[in-house]
Amino acid sequence: MGLIRLMRSAGIGYRVFNGFNIAFLVALSLLCILPLVHVLALSFSSSSAAGAGMVKLWPVGFTTSSYEFILKKPEFLNSISVTVQRVLLGTAINMVLTLLVAYPLSKETQAFRLRTVYAWIFVFTILFNGGLIPWYMTIKWVGLLDSMWALILPGAVPIFNVILLLNFFRGLPKEMEEAASIDGASHWVILFKIYTPLSLPALATIGLFAMVNHWNSWFDGLILMQSQDKYPLSTYLQSMLAHIDLTSMSGRDMKDLAEVSDRTAKAAQIFLGALPILLVYPFLQKFFVKGIVLGSVKS
Repeated sequence: MGLIRLMRSAGIGYRVFNGFNIAFLVALSLLCILPLVHVLALSFSSSSAAGAGMVKLWPVGFTTSSYEFILKKPEFLNSISVTVQRVLLGTAINMVLTLLVAYPLSKETQAFRLRTVYAWIFVFTILFNGGLIPWYMTIKWVGLLDSMWALILPGAVPIFNVILLLNFFRGLPKEMEEAASIDGASHWVILFKIYTPLSLPALATIGLFAMVNHWNSWFDGLILMQSQDKYPLSTYLQSMLAHIDLTSMSGRDMKDLAEVSDRTAKAAQIFLGALPILLVYPFLQKFFVKGIVLGSVKS
């Protein structure tokens, strides 16, 4: 009888704990989703409703003026082109260099004597940097200023991604590498024929990190690009309303600007900037979760 009572109490406790977890996760999900819903509703609302604080989770005075004001400008389409080039080229370079750095650092000290030294050198760059002015002067001195490479090469080796991938590599079975070495496989063959196919979850994770970083980055474009036609999307959206030149606007532009408030235009910018990542993330989510878990098992 005592065992039965214990099992029943344990079952009740489990149901209470499970219900609490479900309620907590639902509340947490709403906290993440509702702000985005509010931003979307705000972007489709009239300027008067947004200014009066009437918009909650549904558009008030539905209008697409904010999106028309942003999308009709040729500079917007040009900034999208710059950002797409940056994301494609930057992500590819990030992935290749991350692979090439993480593979040797994943070896044991017996196989790579200076592994610890190089690892600490990379970790040191996370904790300390030279500051904004030396960073800018270095990019200017090497001749990258006002070019696409200025947006890509300074962050070509993301150290956090390297740490994540090398931990994933260290969790792979060593027997496969030993068997390949006995068969005469070089390190290049082992890396690209064995490690890379087995690391798709981790690669998808760091690939998503690299894409999001390049897509959302705006400060480097503002500092390193001298002409607005070379601004990436995030930089263009950030500076569009911050530096409105009324003298260069036509009568139609002035009319459109009168129908758009600062709040609705910024909401439209936020949603347009987040939309591509929101579309890509569901396809990479299963790899993302698996890669984070498996990559954090070993240190």
